[in-house]
Amino acid sequence: MTYQLTRRAALAGGALLAIAALAPTPSQAAAKIQRLVSPGGIEAWFVQDATVPLIAMEYSFGGGASQDPPGKSGLGNMVASLLDEGAGDLDSKTFHERLERRAIELSFSAARDNLRGSLRMLKENKDEAFDLLRLSLTSARFDQADVERIRNQIMSGLRRETTNPNSLSGRKFLELAYGDHPYARSSNGTLESVPKIEIADLKDYVARVVAKDHLRIAVVGDVDPDTLGKLLDKAFGGLQAKGNLTPVADVVAAKPPQRAFVPLDVPQTVITFGGPGIRRHEPDFMAGYVVNHILGGGGLSSRLYREVREKRGLAYSIYESLTWMEHSALFIGNTGTRADRAGETVDAVEKEIRRMAEEGPTQKELDDAKSYLKGSQMLALDTSSKLAQALLQYQLDKLPIDYIEKRNAMVDAVTLDDAKKAAKRLWGHGLLTVVVGRAPQAAAQPAATAPKAN
Repeated sequence: MTYQLTRRAALAGGALLAIAALAPTPSQAAAKIQRLVSPGGIEAWFVQDATVPLIAMEYSFGGGASQDPPGKSGLGNMVASLLDEGAGDLDSKTFHERLERRAIELSFSAARDNLRGSLRMLKENKDEAFDLLRLSLTSARFDQADVERIRNQIMSGLRRETTNPNSLSGRKFLELAYGDHPYARSSNGTLESVPKIEIADLKDYVARVVAKDHLRIAVVGDVDPDTLGKLLDKAFGGLQAKGNLTPVADVVAAKPPQRAFVPLDVPQTVITFGGPGIRRHEPDFMAGYVVNHILGGGGLSSRLYREVREKRGLAYSIYESLTWMEHSALFIGNTGTRADRAGETVDAVEKEIRRMAEEGPTQKELDDAKSYLKGSQMLALDTSSKLAQALLQYQLDKLPIDYIEKRNAMVDAVTLDDAKKAAKRLWGHGLLTVVVGRAPQAAAQPAATAPKAN
């Protein structure tokens, strides 16, 4: 939950933010990545660096929101929000006091395919930090009062989403793309599903998901391998060997073109567009990644930004990116525009995407994109936490442990023909488009305003 991360950062930020700025850069650390196996058989990717007395760990369990039962979407998210709300003989207040006293950052989140967690601490507080993690994973309390408090916070956020055009467009897009597949369901749940979640459901989810067989761990920081092995056994050694995950089928997003409209009386219309993407393990992925940067991922330099924002003045910003899950992949973009210019904006996006599919990029565009993507990698991994997050994601993507060293060569290997082929595959069939805003016939009228109080 976002509120949890914000709270944790505020409580522990002073000490940790000061030293995070001094964390080792991946250019120094990448060559030191090692595969560590603890005495108890817990495996982690590990970078040892004593530059500053900080340890950052990222970890995940297979499952995530895709394990939410039908009719109870949001269960994984609710579990993630409650794992640090008291454990063992520590109630929520005492648990948080222990974290705050030692400036320990502990958080959980439910991604589409994984229940993820993050742990950061000063070296001197490592024993207590790993012990608190152990408690949260093995004996979360799920006290009724805490469950209801978290439920109310989630419900409040879901109510706000009912009038948020970006939230509505994102939800509708997933429904359009994935139909009755688990990926179509909102990770946060719905106003109908969250009230149905019971404490027994929370405990059952933990029993099914929190296990060693789909555990992935990345650690960066000031700790030696022997000590880290013992800490990993302390935190994860007591978990069950195997989970009981419900199988999730591979799925291809719905075939474009399709369009959906969601009425909402707001002055600015939101447009979400996309379609089937390229999965991370496919040979075309890197070519797709590079050409996507040219089309919509390059910020101010992207084609969509130049055409939609600079030339036509239709939107303040526009982006488009590749996203991939364990069982599917998408390209997805978003922009907002005046209600009376929504149709023109959709036409402009479709025209530019069609042009890229038919013609592909120029050699100069390809060369510039490669240069940027190679140079920006290390800047994106400039702290211990960012490097740990990347190393965890590489494991989830089933990439080799030396991927950081090989990645720029993979980018360089993309040819113009490769880029054109990927562009045709991604954008040659048109778009799935969701428009949220005022109906076309009402777009020329001012937005409704609430009556003034007497």
